[in-house]
Amino acid sequence: MSDRFNQWAEAIQSDIEEALSHYLPAETSGLGQLGQLNQAMRYAVLNGGKRIRPLLVFAAGRLFDAQDSVLTPVACAVEMIHAYSLVHDDMPCMDNDVLRRGKPTTHVQFGEAMALLAGDALQAQAFAVLANAGGDVSLNVARTRILADAAGPAGMCGGQAIDLASIGTTLSYDELEQMDRLKTGAILKAAVLLGALSGGKPSDRALEALETYAQAVGLAYQVVDDILDVTEDTVDLGKTAGKDARDDKPTYVSLLGLQESRKLAGTLCQQAHDALGQFGMEAQRLHDIADLIVNRKK
Repeated sequence: MSDRFNQWAEAIQSDIEEALSHYLPAETSGLGQLGQLNQAMRYAVLNGGKRIRPLLVFAAGRLFDAQDSVLTPVACAVEMIHAYSLVHDDMPCMDNDVLRRGKPTTHVQFGEAMALLAGDALQAQAFAVLANAGGDVSLNVARTRILADAAGPAGMCGGQAIDLASIGTTLSYDELEQMDRLKTGAILKAAVLLGALSGGKPSDRALEALETYAQAVGLAYQVVDDILDVTEDTVDLGKTAGKDARDDKPTYVSLLGLQESRKLAGTLCQQAHDALGQFGMEAQRLHDIADLIVNRKK
């Protein structure tokens, strides 16, 4: 990554961290269990994470001159959905993990019931923030539909259902790809489309290109996750390494092997780059994010 990209990304990440803190309820705004719920929500969202999805929102939005005042709440809404999914994903009824972003998972820190409520509350808060992101009624409805579809049974939740049902089984490549396009790729794709729709009116051709890009980077993200699970250690990852194999979950590494999985990640990255051809240098940030996703170490 170039210094220029790193500086841009760090600025976005810092602004998003501040905005997320603003949009989340203050720890002191509730007494007793309500206060603990607020603490759990903030714990799950703040002080950790790569903020890849907000970066995608901003990079796509800049192609169409979207304003930061609109992109910031849109990006925060997407990140809240992502954070809620991690809270629920880590719980004993799902992946039963005890470490996330280098610290105890939310259910370990606050108990299962409070973690469940924190995830539920984050999902609701995401749509409250999105509804006030700015724009006319039709734009707000379109953005809400995109994020809801990406998070629901035709997206992230559907992919997670397939994931849970596939433990101990062998999936074909097509089945594995379908699962990961839903479980991981849907929210990443939504981030790109929400950013683009927040500025001007992208042409159908432009949106089609961005969808192709987003599908490629979304799948690449999961392929790299599977690779890192077997090549990195727990300290570097910030979550339990080697857990996929111990839980007998189908992954690209278990299906294709490590070297072929690395080749697949590279192929998907190139597909993402190719999809952006019509935008020229204006899409450099999206190119950079594709490279970041494939070359990351955690």
